[in-house]
Amino acid sequence: MTTASEAAAAAPAAAAGITGNVASAAGLFGGALGVGLAGSKAVEAVGRNPGAFGNILVIGIIAMALAEGLGVMALFLAR
Repeated sequence: MTTASEAAAAAPAAAAGITGNVASAAGLFGGALGVGLAGSKAVEAVGRNPGAFGNILVIGIIAMALAEGLGVMALFLAR
């Protein structure tokens, strides 16, 4: 059984872990939001100009990769 002083000493470490988890979740949410917006706009652009499908596909994949890369970077930096 732990005493009150032991529990108080362990509290900052637990709070740091929770803070890191929240920061990584926020970063990954931003990456997912970026991928969704890039995909949405790519589909909208193809609907507007179907002849440019190949160019839009390449640009859309690059935009999605950059957005997801920033989310993964946020995951590593938050830990």
